[in-house]
Amino acid sequence: MASAALAKRARDIVMNLELNLLSSKVIEAAITVHSELGPGLLESVYSDCMVVELRDMHLDVRAEVPLPVFYRGRKIAEDGFRLDLLIEDKIIVELKSLEHIQPVHQKQLLTYLRLANKPLGLLLNFNEPLLRDGITRIINQKRKEEPA
Repeated sequence: MASAALAKRARDIVMNLELNLLSSKVIEAAITVHSELGPGLLESVYSDCMVVELRDMHLDVRAEVPLPVFYRGRKIAEDGFRLDLLIEDKIIVELKSLEHIQPVHQKQLLTYLRLANKPLGLLLNFNEPLLRDGITRIINQKRKEEPA
C-alpha cells in the first residue's frame, strides 16, 4: 500500500516538474511575441504569433481546439467552446487583449480546464505594458485521475 502511494507521489512530482518547464516555455514564447509586437493588437494576431513561436520551440501546439460539452453523460455540443491554444495536450492557453482581466476570464479558463480535464491553464493578457503583469496561472484542482 505504501509503495503504491509513494509511486503516485513520484508521478505527481514528475508531472509538476514537466508542467512547470512547459509553462515556462509558453511564457517565454509570449514574452517574445509581446516584445516584438507590443500591446494593443487583436487576440488573433497574438495567437498566430504564439503558434509560430511555440512550434519553433518544437512544442506541439493546436489553435482553436473544439471543446465538446457533456451534460449528465450526454454530449450536447460537439464544439460548445474553443480553446485558444492547447500545448502538448496538457496546458490550455487563453489569450486576451483587454484593458483589465476580470474574474469571469479566470472562471472561463478554469471551466475549460475542468471540461477538458487538463491540469494547467495560462491566461495571457497581451494588452499590458509589461506582459508579466498580464500572466495568470490556473491549476485544475478537480482534475480526474487518468488510468496509469
